[in-house]
Amino acid sequence: MLKGRSLIETVDLSLEELDEILNLSDKIKANPADYTNVCKGRILATLFYEPSTRTRLSFEAAMLRLGGNVMGFSSANSSSVAKGESVADTIRTVACYADIAAMRHPKEGAPMIASMNTDMPVINAGDGGHQHPTQTLTDLFTIRSIKGRLNNFTIGFCGDLKFGRTVHSLIKTLSRYENIKFVLVSPQELKLPDYIREEVLVKKNLEFIETERLEDVIKELDIIYMTRVQKERFFNEADYIRLKDSYILNAEKLKEAKEDMIILHPLPRVNEISVEVDNDPRACYFKQAKYGMYARMALIIKLLGVEK
Repeated sequence: MLKGRSLIETVDLSLEELDEILNLSDKIKANPADYTNVCKGRILATLFYEPSTRTRLSFEAAMLRLGGNVMGFSSANSSSVAKGESVADTIRTVACYADIAAMRHPKEGAPMIASMNTDMPVINAGDGGHQHPTQTLTDLFTIRSIKGRLNNFTIGFCGDLKFGRTVHSLIKTLSRYENIKFVLVSPQELKLPDYIREEVLVKKNLEFIETERLEDVIKELDIIYMTRVQKERFFNEADYIRLKDSYILNAEKLKEAKEDMIILHPLPRVNEISVEVDNDPRACYFKQAKYGMYARMALIIKLLGVEK
């Protein structure tokens, strides 16, 4: 039973609960008109302490399409945080007005602290370089919708694997499904953190390889998950400039890829996928953004317990 619960990371959910959400996402995608009033009279608070376009608008669109309302802020400077208010006090106050909250915060663990200080469901919309569970729901729904399964494939993660919370969330979740091989492509400075490698991949005895060259492995991949090098996570701008163009997926590289490989990206894209790739039938990243709205609609319905 998901009603009344918070979602801080996807491992909070059993595989059966993940299936519940993905199955409902399928129903919503097939017949969105059936769900236009299920959240009538309910309010979602979007508490975004750092900038976001897709995630915030996706949550807002999800709630509005369910017939609910939205309130919140889109930067810390436009809230009482600028006056020094704590996360705990903010969430206690917001819970007086809203039924559910989505929080993005630059500090790891902030959404968890919020969830511990309210009975209202809190959804982690990204906390620092830690986790991004609703992006993972989006990714799972996209993969399952296009590939028809969540097992038996090889997935490559390319770019910033050190700070990429979307990568961390998805690897932890996919590690629970059968026969998935992980290919990790990054410069040395942006390799997957040890705690993910050791606690997830090594501990579970999963098959993975690490490489610095995308060209050497692209032909093996069923899915490639591109990521941008995130300027906001660097303390040293010189390091960012040196690494930001490490990997650019273009038509030339795709000549070696499988015809049915799919290209995913959590967006925003900077220049790690050439615009010439957008018209390739394997490019699924804008479809992925739309699927994210359906996944968030399903999650909101489940956490509020308002399913028809």
